[in-house]
Amino acid sequence: MSELVRDGSGGARGDAGGDPGNDSGNDSGSDPGGDSGGARTPAGGGRRGAVDPVKALMHRHRELCERAVDPLEIAAGLEAHGVTDRTAARFRHRDVFSLAEEMYARVARDPDPAPPPVAPEHSGARADWAVLSLLPGALCAATVAGLRLTEGQPRLAVAAGGTLAVTLGVRAALRRGPLSTTHRTTSGTLAWTCWLIVYALFGDGLLSVGIEGGPDGPWPPATAPVLALALACAPAAWCAHLFTAGARRKLTVSRGLEEFAVSVRPLLLGAFALFLCALGALLALSREAPSEPGAYNGPGAYAGAGALGALLLLARLLTTRGFTHAPAVVLGAAGAAEVTALTTVFAARLPGCSFVAVPVETVADAWGPGAVPTLVCGAAALVLLIHATRTLTRASAHATPGGTP
Repeated sequence: MSELVRDGSGGARGDAGGDPGNDSGNDSGSDPGGDSGGARTPAGGGRRGAVDPVKALMHRHRELCERAVDPLEIAAGLEAHGVTDRTAARFRHRDVFSLAEEMYARVARDPDPAPPPVAPEHSGARADWAVLSLLPGALCAATVAGLRLTEGQPRLAVAAGGTLAVTLGVRAALRRGPLSTTHRTTSGTLAWTCWLIVYALFGDGLLSVGIEGGPDGPWPPATAPVLALALACAPAAWCAHLFTAGARRKLTVSRGLEEFAVSVRPLLLGAFALFLCALGALLALSREAPSEPGAYNGPGAYAGAGALGALLLLARLLTTRGFTHAPAVVLGAAGAAEVTALTTVFAARLPGCSFVAVPVETVADAWGPGAVPTLVCGAAALVLLIHATRTLTRASAHATPGGTP
């Protein structure tokens, strides 16, 4: 079922007009009384006579019907293949959910029983991912404290060890719970994500000294904004959990695809707004913490980190539901824009090339160097938010039984 639900290409819009003769005829559909109440039988005779379009549709989606553990999975799978409420009307059903109920009821009479539904999550499993979501922030806080207490070679060792520990902590947090996914992401997506985080550490400082004619030496990292991002892994996991669990509940009570989309969209926006509030509070607290001497600590650094956190959450929500292409493209575009901004500043030092840095210098002079990642990541997050309101509000995005964290 998961392969069919994830397939958004949808070639099944023509199912409504499919040739029933293609059916193998081994599905017993002669008993109208066993179907769901959504079916409508014409007054002039049984709809399931010699020509049974629902049986033909079941034949076309045989694997979907056989592996489904409830009608909701069939409805979501049909939607992923392009079947809409209008298409369902051609099968004499008011919506896709009603059509899916009939298909599920008819296939349930087959000798082979359907696989049992996945057991709901136990409190112990929830405690596991809740604790793991706290791990990146705790490790990052310990690393920042170690950097403040050491100098010279020990400081480099703390930085290297802390970076590795935080990376492993983030990996552990993303392998369990609502932020985990079975969908494979590309190496390019991972590389651009790492670059965006590295820019949050060093980019603003490098851009600032680059505009001033440097760098004349090493510049300290901006650890406070990145600490807030690491601590935000916990609220990100909980907001993702609230959204996916709420969407699954909406799926059980909705009676149409449009009704489901309308009811889930405020849930998505509410979860996203809740995460932004939590991230904003963490950024405000981290700004009060002692920062590295000489590090860029302007308001733009924290605004850029907030925009980056919003971008990463939306990208992860889409990835967990199988929509991996848009996050890969948007993260790559945001990373490339930041690379371009840095490149133009240093390329302007070449003879006759001073004009290439004018846009970046104008933005930096007006709002500070932190405005560059704020604008870049903010625009990218807006694009993904618009995309998410169209994809994560589909029933097919929440059909996997194990998808509820």
